[in-house]
Amino acid sequence: QVRLVETGGGLVHTGGSLRLSCAASGRPISSFAMGWFRQAPGKEREFVAAISWSGDTTHYADYLKGRFTCSRDNAKNTVYLQMNSLKPDDTAVYYCAMRTTMSTTPASYTFWGQGTQVTVSS
Repeated sequence: QVRLVETGGGLVHTGGSLRLSCAASGRPISSFAMGWFRQAPGKEREFVAAISWSGDTTHYADYLKGRFTCSRDNAKNTVYLQMNSLKPDDTAVYYCAMRTTMSTTPASYTFWGQGTQVTVSS
């Protein structure tokens, strides 16, 4: 069974940075696309970023405007989300997910982590 564990969340001031990690176990991620999503209180889960199995292709939500970068290290079975210039609107629980090909749709992902809280203070 695949297990995804997100770490790296926390409390940061506006303009700060965080780096989230998503460590997988139970199956190599090298054949799978990975996605990052977030969910704020009272809101639907929304797409943040996705990365192809090789890491050669990435896709980001338009609202990010280049502030976040997704990468992966298949040798470590880990995916990363570098978040810069954080804003209070970025406050949410961040989730990583895995599926065969890249997608921006949460419902299309097969495996999910438990999430990590990111809080950006003003």
